[in-house]
Amino acid sequence: MQRLGGRVTLITVLLGLSLSAQAAAFTLSELMGALANHAYGTAAFTETKYISILDLPVESSGELLFIPPSHLEKRTLKPKVETLVLDGEVLTVASQTQKHVLQIKDYPEVAGMIESIRATLAGDRQALERLYHLNLEGSPEGWALVLRPLDAAMGWMITRIRVEGTRDEVRTVEIQQADGDRSVMRVRQSASP
Repeated sequence: MQRLGGRVTLITVLLGLSLSAQAAAFTLSELMGALANHAYGTAAFTETKYISILDLPVESSGELLFIPPSHLEKRTLKPKVETLVLDGEVLTVASQTQKHVLQIKDYPEVAGMIESIRATLAGDRQALERLYHLNLEGSPEGWALVLRPLDAAMGWMITRIRVEGTRDEVRTVEIQQADGDRSVMRVRQSASP
């Protein structure tokens, strides 16, 4: 009986090593390729912001739209309507009473934060590596891409961005700010394109 137990243990160890090798084989290039080939459309989001000066988190929800390679829209529907549209290098922020059009090159720290989402959705590794140190954890079934700013000025605003997903879908974007505040956006793909 002891001998059989040894074989079972050996098989378990070998199987575990095989599964570890498969998980280790998941690369940044594979993730970026999967994201670049994903058919995007509209997705629902809920976002929770944890701000140190407030007792309770601030929650919002709405829709995201990504049209590769450079058009990203965030339409907040609750608690109040607001739209952010990044088209190429132009960011338009509109509420029911105001509209601002900005060139993101004039706001590099904000541009870096927005580009982290757009470049990840596009599977644009080069764009991400211009701004961040990248670290991929997990497997295709459950991965996390951690982005840490390369630029010191951006590092004064953002310490890390963690993007989590499954296969070719982004599910969560968590932004940790240098002042301790953070936001967590959960994304749910629409049933139809």
